[in-house]
Amino acid sequence: ESVGQQEKVSFMGMFRYADGTDLLLMLVGTVAALANGVSQPLMTIIFGDTLNAFGDATGDDVLQRVNKVVLKFVYLGIGTAIVSFLQVSCWTLTGERQATRIRSLYLKSVLRQDISFFDLEMTTGQIVSRMSGDTVLVQDAIGEKVGKFQSLVATFVGGFIVGFVKGWLLSLVMLASIPPVVLTGAVVAKLLSKISSRRQASYSAAGNVVEQTIGAIKTVVSFNGEKQAITTYNKLIHKSYKTAVEEGLTNGFGMGSAFFALFSNYGLAIWYGGKLALTKGYTGGQVITVILAIIIGAGTLGNAAPCMTAFVEGQSAAHRLLTTIRRKPKVDPDDNNGKRLEDMRGEVELKDVYFSYPARPEQLIFDGFSLLVPSGTTMAIVGESGSGKSTVVSLVERFYDPHDGEVLIDGINIKSLHLDSIRGKIGLVSQEPVLFMTSIKDNITYGKEDATIEEIKRAAELANAAIFIDKLPNVCDKNHVV
Repeated sequence: ESVGQQEKVSFMGMFRYADGTDLLLMLVGTVAALANGVSQPLMTIIFGDTLNAFGDATGDDVLQRVNKVVLKFVYLGIGTAIVSFLQVSCWTLTGERQATRIRSLYLKSVLRQDISFFDLEMTTGQIVSRMSGDTVLVQDAIGEKVGKFQSLVATFVGGFIVGFVKGWLLSLVMLASIPPVVLTGAVVAKLLSKISSRRQASYSAAGNVVEQTIGAIKTVVSFNGEKQAITTYNKLIHKSYKTAVEEGLTNGFGMGSAFFALFSNYGLAIWYGGKLALTKGYTGGQVITVILAIIIGAGTLGNAAPCMTAFVEGQSAAHRLLTTIRRKPKVDPDDNNGKRLEDMRGEVELKDVYFSYPARPEQLIFDGFSLLVPSGTTMAIVGESGSGKSTVVSLVERFYDPHDGEVLIDGINIKSLHLDSIRGKIGLVSQEPVLFMTSIKDNITYGKEDATIEEIKRAAELANAAIFIDKLPNVCDKNHVV
């Protein structure tokens, strides 16, 4: 887990589940973002023309010149409003679509995993944490933040193009602020990647404590374990707090250093621009256009820092999600290559089985164990705790496969049978049965979705549950049980 937390997918790897509609949305959003970004440097040209309109015009044509400038502002404003709408809406929509798809694939992958996956690699708390936390980080990294970053890049490039076209000498001097800003951004991004990984790991561990405590609340209360649970949770949350402080200090250092370099450069540009106006014939509008264009272009580097942080966090979160999505279980319920037993007699045999649980490989549960249960036989397996009674059921259900030996149903090794065809014909009631927060009908039909109302009632009668079900309020009519 600690190694995986430090890894991340490529930026483009986060978009691997985009479909045709998403590609179209991203294309429109990209074009709109680039147009939106370029609009700001273009605004500096109009602003420079405004100064020249007042400086060069005579009393007769000043109003006419100003009116032309105002129309330019209006047209540019309307165009910027349209492309801003397209940028935000398209990238937000595609981010939500892709994140929803990733959530669905992640849940599907988790539910298809074998039981050893939950024993060794993942806890329920971690799964819930990643479903609620990591998918949000990925959505943030592939949604609106992408459009914003593209817009900032367009502003950066457009600002320097306008600056060099209008006054290359002054623009060249203002480039002095770029290297320190870029260097600061690279260092901050690398530090934030490590800090984000540690923070997500501590949040996941804290969520696991909450899930286990609430899930086994009766046991916790019976042993007066509430304070211990709170203490454990607070320790893990304190680690998250420390990483949040580190992240804030790192972000603050990066932003402060970048703005220090930028504002120092602004002072240099104003001084040198005045000198150029006196010696090189630069107009006031030209100097102002160059300075504003370069300021707007270079200033986007500082604004891009939050986007870069979101991308780094999204890449780390995507790695954690995609690792599970791509994981192929040893016992795969989606494998359709096995045989299907249509008429199962129900003879179960364990032949010379050797088995130990993945979480405790050194402790051998079965050492050459054999058992034969003929069809139609009622059998009770009795033994002390840990002797392997439940393990027999786990092997027959194929929650695990034995290290050696065979598990046979009707004389056929269950490894060669389709998994659904086995489990669809087995009813299992554990020591602590679980009821889902749905109707009685839904709980009874959980193992057979196409069951008729007569089969549902018959199942309730066989389970000796029909009498107390009939006494419940709002229980049933002729067609359904609620």
